[in-house]
Amino acid sequence: MGSSSMVPFQDLNLCPDLPTTSSTPLIPKIEPKLEPLDEPLTSPTPLHVSIPYPSSSPSPSPSSAAGGAGGGAGGGDAGLLSQYNRLGELFRSTMAQAQALQGNGDFSVLPDSDPDSRALVPVPDPEAHLSSVILRPRGARKYQTRSSELVRVMDLKPEDERYFRDLVRNTRMLFDSLRVFAIAEDDKHKDVMVPHRRPRADLKAAQVLRERGLWLNRDKRVVGDLPGVSIGDVFFFRMELCVIGLHGQAQAGIDYVPSSQSSNGEPIATSIIVSGGYEDDEDAGDVIVYTGHGGQDKHNRQVVHQKLECGNLALERSMNYGIEVRVIRGFKYEGSASGKVYVYDGLYRIIETWFDVGKSGFGVYKFKLVRIENQMEMGSTMMKFAAMLRTRPLEARPKGYVTLDLSRKKENFPVFFFNDIDGDHDPIYYEYLMTTVFPPYVYNCGSTTGCDCVGGCMDDCLCAMKNGGELAYDLNGILVRGKPLIFECGPHCRCPPTCRNRVTQKGVRNRFEVFRSRETGWGVRSLDLIQAGSFICEYAGVVLTREQAQIFTMNGDNLIYPGRFAERWKEWGNLTQIFSDYVCPAYPSIPPLDFAMDVSKMRNVACYMSHSSSPNVLVQLVLYDHNNLSFPHIMLFAMENIPPMRELSLDYGVAEEWTGKLAICN
Repeated sequence: MGSSSMVPFQDLNLCPDLPTTSSTPLIPKIEPKLEPLDEPLTSPTPLHVSIPYPSSSPSPSPSSAAGGAGGGAGGGDAGLLSQYNRLGELFRSTMAQAQALQGNGDFSVLPDSDPDSRALVPVPDPEAHLSSVILRPRGARKYQTRSSELVRVMDLKPEDERYFRDLVRNTRMLFDSLRVFAIAEDDKHKDVMVPHRRPRADLKAAQVLRERGLWLNRDKRVVGDLPGVSIGDVFFFRMELCVIGLHGQAQAGIDYVPSSQSSNGEPIATSIIVSGGYEDDEDAGDVIVYTGHGGQDKHNRQVVHQKLECGNLALERSMNYGIEVRVIRGFKYEGSASGKVYVYDGLYRIIETWFDVGKSGFGVYKFKLVRIENQMEMGSTMMKFAAMLRTRPLEARPKGYVTLDLSRKKENFPVFFFNDIDGDHDPIYYEYLMTTVFPPYVYNCGSTTGCDCVGGCMDDCLCAMKNGGELAYDLNGILVRGKPLIFECGPHCRCPPTCRNRVTQKGVRNRFEVFRSRETGWGVRSLDLIQAGSFICEYAGVVLTREQAQIFTMNGDNLIYPGRFAERWKEWGNLTQIFSDYVCPAYPSIPPLDFAMDVSKMRNVACYMSHSSSPNVLVQLVLYDHNNLSFPHIMLFAMENIPPMRELSLDYGVAEEWTGKLAICN
């Protein structure tokens, strides 16, 4: 098709049928291959708040906003509450006008005239990439459209990989923080919301990020692996895939470059979602027979023949040019926030396509995809393997298990101990601790007053006031945002054990495995998928004063110093990129931690976590069984969605001269 006969680009999903003329060619209306298990996207329910958002102020630059919450003191009850109310009003004003987020299909194509279309392209400059993320002032409605330029990113240096990984990680953390906050706001106002209407907190979070220009990979279309996304990464929401640019369609299963933006008028597919919900799909893992889109009714039944157009044609053209596509698998998952999960499984090539009669008797296009070799193990495979380990560990791995419960039935779930590298069985010789052992005098300090919430705590109870006027967790036990200290309900409170403000004291909720690693020494991984913001476990040991610690150090004992853990809690719920005047929570405040924990004889699973400068676990200080501010519990929460079998890591911080080893077990 010559450029003179092309029509200006428009959203094909909304394009009316045009008469076919010599000057105006017919543009087919897209019938996206929808995921059958997805509910239709609807305008999200606005949040209800009483305090109006103040006049907007200039947004911070990305460079000043990146890397954690801003400093600053103050806050207090009123300051902390106003931050929540201002965010709530932002959601309300934004979502009142929000529409269902759908990918607009504004893609580009690799030119037909370029025989080496898969050649190496320069890696985008990180600073240039950051400068493309423009923080628009409140009220802006001009969204950054997706670029028509296709690139492939290759041969990244280690520092580049860390940069992109942190960029994706921070964006996902911001998405999760906004989503969790939206859920908490909905919970507070559920009595005035429309009955039986499920709030779409993921849409609210995505819309706010879109209005702030924080969706990633809009300035370039990446073919192949997306920098910062690893095979096996897990997502709970389709909108999160759109936010980071892994798959740009909110519901369509084929993400592709439409011909309307192509230099030669041919579409190119860049990613697909395989859900297993289509009757003619066949998924054997490394080999997929994928059914094209079109011809289905609202019940996902094939009722007419498919056509070689739109996404179907894009897949055929990708096969013709030898262009790989990203494959994301979606499937139901018990315990997921959305009822299902999406796992990035790597790159596939389309090697064959044909027109066939489907099970319903109508013609469908089929595409055979084969996974490219020498990639990491598929995330979906690891999730199935972990599921087998949870129920039949010795059948899944006959060799390597030293014990199937390192905790000796002290934890809610057994802690496996696996070592197939050497004969080191050291962890079985320590006494397992469920929780930290404090000196007796710690329990004789502070107030003994508790709340009177017989039926369960609300935001106006005494314990909520101690936390700055808001409970720290949503109804699902997810941390709303990190704070210097969290007060949970304790033995002096009248609320029941099911109270939402009793999260960390209930113990672990996941199955963990201590394992031997050639890279990190000892390590810990979960056999369950851990959702971002979820409680993991306590970092347990026997508490020592500074003076006692100095003596123990001289004896060569293994000590942990909570005061040196990096303050990663500031990153969870950090809204610097949303509010220019955001202040990191400073209430409740506590004195500097001046104690150590002896783990030389007694310890728990947390003591085997390895150190990382880009961890997936954060430390959150919590009080519940006493009120001595100088001796909080060291509680661990997930900073991101942690897939099964992925190693858990902490930022142990920088060791002082007297603290000894940085990480005791590595």
